[in-house]
Amino acid sequence: MSEDNPHSGNGSSKTLMEKIVQVFTGEPQNKEQLVEVLNDAEDRELIKPSTKLMLEGVLEVSDMRVRDIMIPRSQMITIDIEQTVEEFLPIVLESGHSRFPVINDDIDHIEGVLLAKDLLAHAFTNGPTQFTLKDIIRPANIIPESKRVEPLLKEFRQERYHMAVVVDEYGGVSGIVTIEDIIELIVGEIEDEHDDLIAQDIRQLSGNVYQVNALTDLEDFDEYFNCQFDEEEADTIGGIIIHQFGHMPNKGECIEINKFHFKVEKADKRRILQLQVTVAKSHEVNGKIAD
Repeated sequence: MSEDNPHSGNGSSKTLMEKIVQVFTGEPQNKEQLVEVLNDAEDRELIKPSTKLMLEGVLEVSDMRVRDIMIPRSQMITIDIEQTVEEFLPIVLESGHSRFPVINDDIDHIEGVLLAKDLLAHAFTNGPTQFTLKDIIRPANIIPESKRVEPLLKEFRQERYHMAVVVDEYGGVSGIVTIEDIIELIVGEIEDEHDDLIAQDIRQLSGNVYQVNALTDLEDFDEYFNCQFDEEEADTIGGIIIHQFGHMPNKGECIEINKFHFKVEKADKRRILQLQVTVAKSHEVNGKIAD
């Protein structure tokens, strides 16, 4: 389709990457040069590290196809069209997902998509539940593996659906892709109420060892640990760590800053997600001396 070819038509349509290049007055001639411009802008403090990471995420999306980001069929959580409410409801509750492909006998036969919110209309009825999955599922949106991610994001927004079933050239189901998968490529991992980190930004593991969400606001971190990091360097404790490393650290990398030992416990290629923080035993934390 023409939407998958950014150079089709009369040339009036530009990809996200081309638009960003245009912002920089045409100086970069290719993606590598544009990345250098972004790095230089960050070094000169014209843009924040978080802004640069987001722009790099946009550049990644401009080159990707659905096969690069989809959830493979082996990891799909599905519901069978013949299952009763009693049979599929535990699947809905335990997974914490909001959308489920509904299959007929096997995964290559997709009947539609169940939205968890569509169950609410039947949740408070009197007497036995009188409905089947066939009554409430919605049509599934089918896309090929080769579809570009950028126009898919546009479709998600314009047509107001959040999940698509991905098929290979033979029509077999390869996996699924959601709008959240694409957004996370740009802004980093999105956590919800079912993610471990969001439950508590700062959690004490033992005497002077803590698990800290890297996105914890720096002001909150300073208040809890009775310290004062430079808020000119970053807005979050994760940003402070990146600034001190001078590069994006990998899982397991450690650094000492003042009275704190930081170990990266979880990270993707654009940001730190979780830290292990060990505090000097003489330091006061949350009104108490660390022991």
